[in-house]
Amino acid sequence: MFRALIYLLPLALTIYAFIDCLNTPEDEAKHLPKIAWVFIILLFWIVGPIVWLAAGKMRHAPAGGRTPSERHRNHRSQWVAPDDNPEFLNALKEENKKDESLLKDWEADLRRREEELKRRENGESPSASGE
Repeated sequence: MFRALIYLLPLALTIYAFIDCLNTPEDEAKHLPKIAWVFIILLFWIVGPIVWLAAGKMRHAPAGGRTPSERHRNHRSQWVAPDDNPEFLNALKEENKKDESLLKDWEADLRRREEELKRRENGESPSASGE
């Protein structure tokens, strides 16, 4: 049992540090680029994860609260859902107007082409239709 712990604890530490490193934004990785930290964690099995946890990531006190849930609660008050965001709604209206005008142009072009085909089938010449 203790022999298994000798291998499982460093493996668990490596996996935890690897996932933590991957989830850390690039600007919060200290001293080295994030990709270098990934290689250090994976190549130096026990020392790499410990160095990452100790010195590789910026760790700071919670800004908006004592716990992560309190921090997230504060961030939610700043975030606006798309259906409540006037800029997003205006952009949708503008896009809808453009799409509607494009659709009207396509319908008019389609009607023109259908009329032209009907005239050709009836034996009228294209010059008689004013083209």
